[in-house]
Amino acid sequence: MSMVIDAPRIVTTKPLLVVRGVSKTYGKVVALHDVAVTAYPGEVLGIVGESGSGKSTLLRMMNLEETPEFGSYTLDLPDLRGNLFNLDRFARRMLCATRIGIVYQNPHLGLLMTHSSSGNVAERLLIAGERSFATLRAKATDALDASEFPLDRLDAPPIELSGGMQQRVQLAKAIALEPALLLLDEPTTGLDVSVQALVLDTLKRLQQGRQITMVVVSHDLGVIRTLADRVMVMRSGRVVEEGLVDQIFQDPQHAYTQQLVHAKL
Repeated sequence: MSMVIDAPRIVTTKPLLVVRGVSKTYGKVVALHDVAVTAYPGEVLGIVGESGSGKSTLLRMMNLEETPEFGSYTLDLPDLRGNLFNLDRFARRMLCATRIGIVYQNPHLGLLMTHSSSGNVAERLLIAGERSFATLRAKATDALDASEFPLDRLDAPPIELSGGMQQRVQLAKAIALEPALLLLDEPTTGLDVSVQALVLDTLKRLQQGRQITMVVVSHDLGVIRTLADRVMVMRSGRVVEEGLVDQIFQDPQHAYTQQLVHAKL
C-alpha cells in the first residue's frame, strides 16, 4: 500500500502595512533616507538602532504625526485607499483614533495625567463617537483589564501611578477600539527590570490573544528579542539590515549590527 504525503501548503498573505521610499530632513540633518517597511497581519516587527538612528521619527510617521518630504504609506484595510500621508488633519485624527494605537516612551505624551485612568481610555472612545456613559465605562474597564491594570484603581489619575501602571493605561487606551496596528515607542525604557518583564509579558499575551500587528521601536535588544518576529536595524536614518529575529541575533551580517549584538552579549 503506497503512502500519500501531502505537499506543504504555500500561504501567501498580503502585508497590512507598507511604507515605501520615506525620506525626512530637519534642516541639514537627514532623519530618514529612502526607508521601506513592511508588516504582515499578526506580526511583530522590531526596529532597533542607537539614539538618532531615525527609528522614533519613523514610528511617528506611521502614527501620522509627521509627513515626509518623499514616500508613501498604506494600510490594507477595507475602507482605506491611497497614500495615508495625503490625508488631511481630521482624517488622520480619526484614523489614528480608530485603527492605530500608540504607546509612547513618555506617558505624558499619550495621557492626560490628572484625569482618571478610565477617563483617559474613554477619551479615545469619545473621539470615535461613543456617547453612552455606561458603554464608555464598560469598554474602558475591559481595555484596562486586558492590559492587566488593577481595576480598583480605575479612577486614579496617571500622575499618582507608577511608571509601569502608566504604561498599562497607555496600552489600554491604545487597544480600546481593537486597532489593526499597535505602535510601541521604547515601551519599557525607564522601568525597573522586574516591571519591564511584567509589561513585556502583558504585551506578549495581548498580541498572541488578539493577533494585533505591532511595530516596536527600542534600543534594548532584549525587548526586541522577546517580542518581535522580524527586526529592522537602523543607522543614521537608513535601514542597514533586516531579517528574522533569530537570524539577526545569531548571524548578523552588517558590521553595525554585529557591533550592536556583541555589545549586548
